[in-house]
Amino acid sequence: MLKNITIINAQIPGYQEKQQISINSDGIIQDIKAIKSDLFEQGNENIYDLEGDYLSLGGIDLQINGCLGLAFPELEEKHLNKLEEICDFLWQQGIDGFCPTIVTTSVKNIQHSLSVLRKFITTQTQKTKETAQILGVHLEGPFLNPQKKGAHPSEYLLTPSIEAIKYVFGNYIELVKIVTLAPELDPSYEVIPYLKSQQVIVSLGHSQATDQEAKKAFELGASMVTHAYNAMPPLHHRQPGLLAEAIINPNVYCGLIADGQHVCLKMINILLRSSYNEKGIFLVSDALSPIGLEDGIYPWDDRQIQVTEGTARLADGTLAGTTRPLLVGVENLVKWGICESKVAIAMATESPRKALNLPGISPGKPANLLRWHWDKNNDKLTWQRL
Repeated sequence: MLKNITIINAQIPGYQEKQQISINSDGIIQDIKAIKSDLFEQGNENIYDLEGDYLSLGGIDLQINGCLGLAFPELEEKHLNKLEEICDFLWQQGIDGFCPTIVTTSVKNIQHSLSVLRKFITTQTQKTKETAQILGVHLEGPFLNPQKKGAHPSEYLLTPSIEAIKYVFGNYIELVKIVTLAPELDPSYEVIPYLKSQQVIVSLGHSQATDQEAKKAFELGASMVTHAYNAMPPLHHRQPGLLAEAIINPNVYCGLIADGQHVCLKMINILLRSSYNEKGIFLVSDALSPIGLEDGIYPWDDRQIQVTEGTARLADGTLAGTTRPLLVGVENLVKWGICESKVAIAMATESPRKALNLPGISPGKPANLLRWHWDKNNDKLTWQRL
């Protein structure tokens, strides 16, 4: 972490001009303002010139299913050290914080994993080293529509109700940050207001919801969409569906997997343009447990997945996820020519923070910063921690 230094000539998401950032002796951002180059002396060791490169906080991954061979729905007490290793690995991948995602499994497995995560989070908050922080758990299921279950095992799917929510969460509701559910399965419309009252963010996904059903869910407090396009009805000119309703709602953020496999590049382009880019979209990795490992065949609950060039599929070819880190999605969007570097960077660093109602890069934040460089000769965006 940088301390007692001023960074100059930095391009920052959300700011138009090049900025200067003052960082105090405690490593906290003290001030961000437009650059005034005449105030700085050449060779001043307390001045760090970014020379027009981009600057951001680290990434926030709101959907990651495991790492380094460990799947989050399969956590045991013996994995506490492994969780620390995972947090360190993700930090090295440019991630400041993440939501361990527990996909559909038995209630016993869900609660056991939550108990392990509670113990780990308690110990993590007592340490001061630089590492990725767990921001809360993302439950992707079991309240999903069987018609859009994707790779989720159907035998564990449940119909959403307040009673079912209490049954699944047990005594761990304070750990849950996000729940993905299919709103059309709750005609009583009681679940979303209840979850919101418990400070749980509701994300619509694995759903057959119509635009009107989605509109009702958003009015009740749902504010996110899980992996846009995937596991939901496609955009249609007479049947808009869930995604269309999310796109036109300025209070809803949609997660997007930018690996080139989950969504066609043209449809990514359409989504970003219609959602005003980082104002409505945040990137997720949707990474499975083999992230950080080589391609190959790996266990996944009682099944197996084949990882080829970072894409994971079940034996029947069903797309299960990826093993590419979050910031690869940023690099991809720029490499594909879909958006400018500053916009792509914001979708992995600023937008997910806004989706969680967390502050972005601003005075008072720890200076855990990434420097991004665009190599125009090779059409490549790279990053490094400062």
